Amino acid sequence: MLGALANISWLAAGQLEKVADALKVTRYEKRSTIFSDKSPSEYAYILLAGVARITCDNRNGRRRLVIMVSPGLIPEFPTAVAGVTYNFRCEAVTNCEVGKIELDSFVKICLGIGSAAFKRMSASFLGRWDRVHLRCSNLISCTLEERLALVLLDLSENFGIPNHRGGARLTLPMRHSDLAEMVGASRARVTEHLSVFTQKHLISLRDQHLVVDNERLKGFLKESQRERLSGESNN
Repeated sequence: MLGALANISWLAAGQLEKVADALKVTRYEKRSTIFSDKSPSEYAYILLAGVARITCDNRNGRRRLVIMVSPGLIPEFPTAVAGVTYNFRCEAVTNCEVGKIELDSFVKICLGIGSAAFKRMSASFLGRWDRVHLRCSNLISCTLEERLALVLLDLSENFGIPNHRGGARLTLPMRHSDLAEMVGASRARVTEHLSVFTQKHLISLRDQHLVVDNERLKGFLKESQRERLSGESNN
């Protein structure tokens, strides 16, 4: 059966036998949750029979379909993006049969290396593109203020160092025109919003470098989402 699954059929027969021996198989009824982003991450899941889907929450708090999953290795959820809660879930569309195997065992059987090394390699090689895709897809339904807050959080995570007065100081100078390109707005509008962020103490300037208050920005995004949901419920 494993040899017929397209995305692991490249394994040699001996490897497939080892994977089959290590699998713990569980049956899931239609519409039940197979695993979520709250589940332990040290397992790999293989859909043996049936159809599954991966869903997540959008900025309006509504659950949306991301991808339909056919039999084979179920893709791992992408790494989190600061300021956004996705609540990824893999759900059974039909009655499903799923095999679970410890990730370390699976990677050693397939590649002969430890899962920790494989995760570091894949995060370096592909993980950043996952983040770009997630950020871009999430920005579509956001206001300019929200888009700017998300980009600043992303920059502080990748280029921020602790600031002695709190927050994260960006190690690279960020021109307003650069931020404007990243959020899809004019430089003048971005400058206006950065001024408002400064007044609200979400950001500040130190030695010509931007200081980002991550916790305040995350709080701003949560409050913005609550207001959006409240407005929609009233309508």
